[in-house]
Amino acid sequence: MSLPEYAELHCLSNFSFQRGASSADELFERAQLLGYRALAITDECTLAGIVRAWQAAKKHEVALIVGSEVTLENGARLVLLAENLSGYQALCGLITRARRRAEKGRYRLLNEDLPATPEGLLAIWLPRPEDDNNAGAWLQASFPERLWLGVELHRGADDQAHLQHCLSLAGQLAIQPVACSDVHMHARGRRALQDCMTAIRHHLPVAEAGAHLFANGERHLRRREELAELYPPRVLAETLRLAERCRFDLDELKYQYPH
Repeated sequence: MSLPEYAELHCLSNFSFQRGASSADELFERAQLLGYRALAITDECTLAGIVRAWQAAKKHEVALIVGSEVTLENGARLVLLAENLSGYQALCGLITRARRRAEKGRYRLLNEDLPATPEGLLAIWLPRPEDDNNAGAWLQASFPERLWLGVELHRGADDQAHLQHCLSLAGQLAIQPVACSDVHMHARGRRALQDCMTAIRHHLPVAEAGAHLFANGERHLRRREELAELYPPRVLAETLRLAERCRFDLDELKYQYPH
């Protein structure tokens, strides 16, 4: 069986405080081993770790996609990806506004922050089970021709129902579904650390944190044959089409001396 080509578009590093359990170097080394075409580092409402990700991407020769995961005040969860320099600048602006509104260590992103997003910023909507097409319609207005619907499957009991829900929503909204993995660690063996960090985040001992922990260890960079078992081919193929649009590189940033 030929392995599908794949780019991971939703991945947290250890710069997502008390969530991501692996460094950028570990993530890119694993991505290179698995034959991924690209890896997006999408730490939650921050770009603090993106320089280390850029260095790791060059070291392991896997393309870096610059992005960030955010949750809006209305509960909508998005992965934002920089397609080009203007998209990166817009992402920096959104993160700055969201962080300045809240106390240190938190952020607050409002619905009205999105309509001004330029063409260079792409979005993946991660729908909740209760979301319908009305929940995503306003996102289409903010990201015309730049919105995808993320399908994240982790071998749970409801995987098939979630897949059908996502495909149905995507069809109703006439947007493309795309595979993501909500990666929190480079390998399954890092789960114990991730569980510990989750417990600390909720101020609980691990033994009492069960309701907050992931049900299994699937939120790691998985082998492509595993992904082929879970996702329809067209949903995997869409990861490459989206990744190919994201051409921004930190090399484009130049310091401009003030006059």
